[in-house]
Amino acid sequence: MSGHQGRRGRPRHGGTAARKRRRLGLRRLAALSVLVLVIAVVAVAGVSVARAHEHAARARLRKSGLSATAQAHPTVTASSPPGTLKPALVDLQRALASALAPILAHHSGDLAVGVIDRTTGARALYRGAELFHTASIVKADVLAVLLLRHQQAGSDLSANEDELAEQMIEDSNNDAADDLWGDDGAAYGMAAANAALGLTHTTPGTDYYWGLTTTTVSDQLRLLEDLTWPRSPLDRASRSLELDLMADVTADQAWGVSAAATPHTSFAVKNGWLPDPQLWVINSIGVIEHAHQQLLVAVLSDDQPSEAVGIAQVEAVARAAVEAVSGTS
Repeated sequence: MSGHQGRRGRPRHGGTAARKRRRLGLRRLAALSVLVLVIAVVAVAGVSVARAHEHAARARLRKSGLSATAQAHPTVTASSPPGTLKPALVDLQRALASALAPILAHHSGDLAVGVIDRTTGARALYRGAELFHTASIVKADVLAVLLLRHQQAGSDLSANEDELAEQMIEDSNNDAADDLWGDDGAAYGMAAANAALGLTHTTPGTDYYWGLTTTTVSDQLRLLEDLTWPRSPLDRASRSLELDLMADVTADQAWGVSAAATPHTSFAVKNGWLPDPQLWVINSIGVIEHAHQQLLVAVLSDDQPSEAVGIAQVEAVARAAVEAVSGTS
């Protein structure tokens, strides 16, 4: 009882102090509520801006006829090319391994190669699923994506795009590649279009580091099939435009898989080279003629001690692989 009476008999100045503390507490609570509200508004605004950017990017892709969800769920929209349907009559993989053995015994760096004989449908790959940086061979992919985007939109390349495409492929001009990479939607747009092209193991480089795109020999062969196969996602006009540019590269760009072509025959090629960071990435992809057969060839390599050594090895591997496939198919 004494405790209860003590609370009721507390001096009046004690009640005044309590009221002041309550008012101070209410003001602090009000200030905290305002702060929480401001933070919530800023957060919602940030989400809204991010969603607006995402919707804008997806809208650009929809206008070009490409699926904005293809990056997350890549699917091949076309049927398998003829080369995937015809079993080899001989063990081409064993023939390829045998042909490469003398080179691999003394090679430097890492190498991968694949060949498809378009005449017979035979194919053979060595380390076809190994990942490599593309360096400038990605420019062939950049142009294929640009052509597919215009094709889906029912439009032609602009005069500026046509000039940039020529510079990018024939001269391997990096500034032109920057512009067209951006026109393609950079990494996001490239990934969406690559899914439609069947490049399921190619990851575009972030921002404008297109040369650091990663890919495999299998995907590069698929890209070459897209450029030569009548049932490709690319129509005949698109395929012809890109192959014509690849067939007209400048003399200093004509090395690589072209070394395996029969002399005095035509070839279409795109090469790439990059110090990564000290050792070299040396790659070459192309369509060649050899012994009256049309062959698709891709050679990827990295950790090469120099550009010259890398080129020599790529050409030696291309010649050996082509001979193994065309000689037994």
